[in-house]
Amino acid sequence: MATAAATSQFTGVDFLGLDSLLSEEERAVRDTVRTWVDENLLPVVGDAYIEGKFPKQLIPGMAELGLFGANLPEEYGCAGLNNVAYGLIMQELERGDSGIRSFASVQGALVMYPIYAFGSDEQKSHWLPLLASGQEIGCFGLTEPDFGSNPGGMITTARETKDGWVLNGTKMWITNGSQATVSIIWAKTGDVDDAKSIRGFIVPTDTKGYTAKDQKGKLSLRASDTSEIHLEDVRLPKDALLPQSGGLKSPLMCLTQARYGIAWGTIGAAMACYDEALRYARNRIMFEKPIAQTQIQQVRLADMLTEITKAQFMTLQLGRLKDAGTMTPEQVSLCKRNNVDMACDCAREARRLLGANGILVEYHSMRHMANLESVYTYEGTHDMHSLILGQAITGLPAFA
Repeated sequence: MATAAATSQFTGVDFLGLDSLLSEEERAVRDTVRTWVDENLLPVVGDAYIEGKFPKQLIPGMAELGLFGANLPEEYGCAGLNNVAYGLIMQELERGDSGIRSFASVQGALVMYPIYAFGSDEQKSHWLPLLASGQEIGCFGLTEPDFGSNPGGMITTARETKDGWVLNGTKMWITNGSQATVSIIWAKTGDVDDAKSIRGFIVPTDTKGYTAKDQKGKLSLRASDTSEIHLEDVRLPKDALLPQSGGLKSPLMCLTQARYGIAWGTIGAAMACYDEALRYARNRIMFEKPIAQTQIQQVRLADMLTEITKAQFMTLQLGRLKDAGTMTPEQVSLCKRNNVDMACDCAREARRLLGANGILVEYHSMRHMANLESVYTYEGTHDMHSLILGQAITGLPAFA
């Protein structure tokens, strides 16, 4: 693609010396993934987006770099990195495309993490190495057609039998759904009004009664698979249950892991848009001077740089808190909410700076702009994170 060569010169956005706060390993991980994105992802992502297909040829390379479940222990075939290094991986992947970061985020935070956190020793030993190596691809079935922001209202059921479990229900907006070989499905084992009965199940997608179909007509995240899953009398053995899962808290813990990655990832998307806008502004001549020499474009660039820099330091602190074991879900909500909104603004302003060229696939900003509108909504909408913060601030819930 036309901008691939230019983007390969990307050295990052570091106006206040963020690198000095990173360890040598953290910088090395980031730079390794940055190079991989430049050489492998950026040359193909435009075509993948236009065609509406996830570039599956990238999976082996991602697995070889250890990008799946990178912050999980080495004993399960994972990289065993700290959470800041993991966040930097998400940043660099989303600098390429939100859909590619989503793929890795789902595989690690929403499939491998629940097996690690709630699974038996046997489940962990069997599934985690396969998922880390990319031999198995996973998806996460929580959201339903009528229950997105209120997952506790789900109506998917798991009925226990003498031989195991029988699952019935529908899941919607499932990333990786059509290519997954295994799915983490959340269902109620008791009365449908009892959110405390929510349990997680490991479901091989070739199980009879399990079907997935692609969501058609997407104008966002087009380089990502998004599916609807139907479960009709899906029979599972007893050991399909994640034994330590229980109640709505379990899937929400998984979402916290994914939201943490999004907080980092969206910085990458904003950085990509800022970098593209800056390069374009320097080279685009209008009225016999580069548009970078005009006040209006300088203000745009200054605003973008300022907001990216603020997000970088806030999210680095979030990562340090996570590594210290003191991070709270509300802190993740603050960063996810701020950073996605910030990235949406940067993408829009970059697209505008690019003028008519900004609508072409040869440039990245409009693709990021469209993708980020989905990121603004998923893993908790912007408004829901506002209410989470509101409850943390006031002690009073305002969800109903």
